[in-house]
Amino acid sequence: MTRFLARRLLLALLVVFLVTVVTFVILHLLPGGPARGVLGVKATPAQIDAFNKSQGFDQSIPVQYWDYLLRLLHGDLGSSYTLNTDVSTLLAERLPKTLVLTATSTILGILVALPLGVWQATRRGRALDVVSTGLAFVLYATPVFFLSLVLIILFAQVWPIFPAQAAQGDTVADLLSQPGSLVLPVIAGGAATAVAYSRYMRSSTVDNLAEDYVRTARAKGTPERTILWRHVWPNSLTSVVSLIGYSIPVVFGGSLVVESMFNYPGVGLLFWTAARNADFPVLLGVVLVIAVTTVLGSLLADVLQLLIDPRVRVPGAKS
Repeated sequence: MTRFLARRLLLALLVVFLVTVVTFVILHLLPGGPARGVLGVKATPAQIDAFNKSQGFDQSIPVQYWDYLLRLLHGDLGSSYTLNTDVSTLLAERLPKTLVLTATSTILGILVALPLGVWQATRRGRALDVVSTGLAFVLYATPVFFLSLVLIILFAQVWPIFPAQAAQGDTVADLLSQPGSLVLPVIAGGAATAVAYSRYMRSSTVDNLAEDYVRTARAKGTPERTILWRHVWPNSLTSVVSLIGYSIPVVFGGSLVVESMFNYPGVGLLFWTAARNADFPVLLGVVLVIAVTTVLGSLLADVLQLLIDPRVRVPGAKS
C-alpha cells in the first residue's frame, strides 16, 4: 500500500509540474500579452516595452518559466497587476468561499442522487423511471451557465423568491449570514452532481439486484425493503463512493462558471476578472490551485478504491 501511494504521489507531482509548464507557455504565447491588458489599448509601444522589461517579459520563455518556478518553490505566486495584491493573499481570501460553495453543492447533489438512483432502479422500465431518466439526461446535457440563467429568470424575476446576485462579504461568515442569496448558486452547482451520481447509483443498484445473493435472500423470504437497504444499498454505495474523488475537479471547475454567473466572490470570479485583464500571475495561481485540487481528488479516489476493492492492492489483478 505504501508503494502504491508513493507511486500515485509522484505521478500527482508530475501532473502539477506539466500543468504549470503548459499553462505558462500558452499564456505567454497569447497575442498582446499582459502589457496590453494592464496598460490598455491606448498604450504606446514605448510604454509596452517598458512594462515588459520591468516584468521580465523581454526574456525567453524558458528563462521566465525558470524564474517563475524558483519563486513558486519559495511560496511566491507573484503579485496581481490590476489588484496590487499578492496572489497568495487573493487566493487565501477567495478559496474558502469557493470551497464552501463547492462542498455545499456537492453534498446537496449526493444527498439527492443516492436515494434517487435507488428509487429509479427499483422502478426500472416503468413509466416513472423512463420520465425521470429522460429529465435527468436533459438536465445533464444542459450547460451550467444556461441552467444558471434559467434559475435567475424563474426565481429572481418571474417569481422573485431569491436574489439574482450571490451573497457578498469579506469572510465566509458574512456569506453564510445571507443564506437566501446562496440558494440559486448551490442549486446550479449541485444539479450536475445530482444527475451524474443518480445515474451511477441507478446502474450499480440494478446490477446488484440481479446478483445471486439477492435471489437467495428472496427465496428465504427476506422482506424486499430489508434486501434493498441492508444488502443492496451498501454494495451499490461502495462503487459510487470511489467516484467522489474523481468528480472533485469537475465540481470545482463548474463552480468557476457558477461564481461568474451569480457574482459570487470566490476563485472563479477572480479567474474571470483576471482573464479579462490578462493578469497572468492571478491566472497562473488559479490554474495551479485547480491542478492541485485535481490531483488531490484523483489521489483521494485511488485511496478510496484501494480501501474498498482489495483487488487493487494485488499487482496485475483486474479492478
